[in-house]
Amino acid sequence: MTQALSWEQLAEHAVPELDRVNGPANAQANLRLFGQPESAVRVTLYRDLHAWCPYCQKIWLWLEFKRIPYRIRKVTMRCYGAKEPWYLAQVPSGMLPAVELDGELITESDVILLALERRFGPLGMPLESAPAMEHRQLERLLFRAWCLWLCSPGLNRRQQGQAREQFRSIAQRFERALSQSDSPWLEPTGPSGVDLVFVPYVERMNASLAYYKGYRLRQEHPAIDRWFRALEALETYRGTQSDFHTHVHDLPPQMGGCWSDDTPMATSLAEQIDLGVGLLDDEAHWPESARDDALMRRIALSRVLKHRIKLLANHPSGASEIDQPIRAALTTLITQHICLPSPGSAAGLRYLRDRISSPRDMPLMAARVFRQALEATAHADGPAQGAPIPVNHRFDQDPRPFQSLPT
Repeated sequence: MTQALSWEQLAEHAVPELDRVNGPANAQANLRLFGQPESAVRVTLYRDLHAWCPYCQKIWLWLEFKRIPYRIRKVTMRCYGAKEPWYLAQVPSGMLPAVELDGELITESDVILLALERRFGPLGMPLESAPAMEHRQLERLLFRAWCLWLCSPGLNRRQQGQAREQFRSIAQRFERALSQSDSPWLEPTGPSGVDLVFVPYVERMNASLAYYKGYRLRQEHPAIDRWFRALEALETYRGTQSDFHTHVHDLPPQMGGCWSDDTPMATSLAEQIDLGVGLLDDEAHWPESARDDALMRRIALSRVLKHRIKLLANHPSGASEIDQPIRAALTTLITQHICLPSPGSAAGLRYLRDRISSPRDMPLMAARVFRQALEATAHADGPAQGAPIPVNHRFDQDPRPFQSLPT
């Protein structure tokens, strides 16, 4: 068996820091300039620390695709921990996202988008045009059908079937809208603002319906799969994309609960997602040029190295107990050979496996290979599981211990 590498030896495999200011879209940036001077910044985006909020993602994507210079200030969502007093002083409701645009503070994502359009021009068709309004109304119908199926407890088999068919029918309407031209987008020159309106919740539908309902959205709806693949070909979108594991466990406290249909397919897919295996192309079909596993392993390693001191100090197993197991998992990650962790560490490794957040901590593909390495290393020790993931809140993801550490 491979011996666990030291932290110094692991550091030899790290990659240089990404250019977070002018490079590709990323969740760690606090400033985005796109090659322009900092004096060009007119926008400050207040978004969630976890890079998970769907309404924040919509604004984030719009600014990235339009290449509008902006600052980012990150705020804790209430289900992860206490809201920062400085933000409540500006936005007493604590609502996210918010934007400061030329000195004016604006809340509510749709209002923000319209204000950004007025200042910087639309991304494709204007969002208040008649075709865009039809698409936006369709997105709300799809959202409501998803919520009805996912978030209604106690549905019997007949009601589950009805909710499933209602969702399928509206998803087919979205497919028809996507199929109006040879383009994968809602308008031929996309992605446009109306595409970005759909992105956050359709991404979450894709994850949650597989996990809780056994419904493979991209297999059931080829035009939606084509749309996802076109998005995933774009580095800008990939920088904001979350993985299935992050979505399915962050959704319940946000949505007031998510309920499984308890079918064999749902159970099987949920087990695969919880093990960290992911669902491959169902989850994300990144182009080959972006699927360099060796690079993704090194990116995952680099992110752990950056935060390792606080990661170890705040792990429930204790720093001294979890140090060797995490090094063993990282050795497995880099060498692709199983490295035995110290006995009794499986639960601690799985605790970490379940609390990687993508893209907050690392890109989707890096999170996938790191989860797999953690599970493989834990499996070598035994079946013990970490503390279960809460469903009424995610205080286990409290960011406060990490906030003083620059990202």
